[in-house]
Amino acid sequence: MAHIFQLIMIVLATKLAGDLSVRLGQPSVLGKLMIGIVIGPAVLGWIHPSELIDTFSQIGVLLLMFIAGLETDVKELNRNRNSSLAVAIGGVILPLAGGYLSGIAIGMEQAHAIFLGLLLSATSVSITVQTLKDLGQLNTRESTTILGAAVADDVLVVVLLAFVMSFLVGGDVSLGSVVLKKIIFFVTIVIIGWKLVPPLLRWLAPLKVTESVISAAFIVCMSFANYAELLGITGIIGAFAAGIAISQTKYKEEVEQKIEPIAYAVFVPVFFVSIGLSVSFEGIGNQILFIFALTLIAIFTKLFGCGLGAKVTGFTMRSSFAIGAGMISRGEVALIIAAIGLEERLLAPEYFTSIIVVVILTTLVTPPILKKVFAKNAKQSEFL
Repeated sequence: MAHIFQLIMIVLATKLAGDLSVRLGQPSVLGKLMIGIVIGPAVLGWIHPSELIDTFSQIGVLLLMFIAGLETDVKELNRNRNSSLAVAIGGVILPLAGGYLSGIAIGMEQAHAIFLGLLLSATSVSITVQTLKDLGQLNTRESTTILGAAVADDVLVVVLLAFVMSFLVGGDVSLGSVVLKKIIFFVTIVIIGWKLVPPLLRWLAPLKVTESVISAAFIVCMSFANYAELLGITGIIGAFAAGIAISQTKYKEEVEQKIEPIAYAVFVPVFFVSIGLSVSFEGIGNQILFIFALTLIAIFTKLFGCGLGAKVTGFTMRSSFAIGAGMISRGEVALIIAAIGLEERLLAPEYFTSIIVVVILTTLVTPPILKKVFAKNAKQSEFL
């Protein structure tokens, strides 16, 4: 019963916090993220991490990215592939250098400093997707470039992580194997999405059971996510690919209309709150300056690195800034990398909590920055 009560509290708290955030002129997602910190262990202690919350959270973020895939224009995504790649490269190089130099400056071992730079190179656009959806900007050229860059960023960071671990940890990590797995994933996922998903939906749709199409879409989403995880890619990329695959079928509108209520009623709110549950203020009193400085480095290296990649591929200064802002959030991807670093002794335990706080802060600043930038873009376009 305790778990049921926690779910009730999470759903109610996120809806009220989201509404308050909108009334204060901010995207609803900002309030939903903040309330996770308030009701979590860091402040009130009403909600604590649990297996149920973790499971619901994972489903929530996968459904969020699945919906983003459903709403993505594939032709626009392909048209902006060069920009996406440039944005991803810029968004890896600058944070990698910034994190490394920061680590060296505070006296970290070289291996730890390299890992810190790698951690700051990660990007998670799940929060960005929700913010852009709130703002009605998910189908813009900038948003499509952000989504494409996120996929490329994930591949680059995972390959670099394998490269770093093969040298610094001395384990049996094979860089060739990692790269091969990435190639296999993208080649096979395109074939599966093109050749197998449409007939699967056509086969399951006529079944004499309720919501057979939505069940089939859910199966495809989770299968793609699981396949991605098996090949060393984050599950959100698999879920995004599943959404794109289904968006090319005649079932797109039905799936989109019916999957959103399922996602946003329970699973997505739990995901937002789960991010706040990672926050702890214990033992960070002596590292406030480190947290503040690293947060600024994390924000500006992504902002300028990704923005530069967008600018050199033809975007205006304002659009480049918007794309850079959309890549700031490190989210759950950086949290996973931080946990790997702690386990492999590439991240010192005394810095772990501070790094988590930095990751959360980059996630919290993303919605208000995006709102400001995209609101200006929309306002400017009215006069063109």
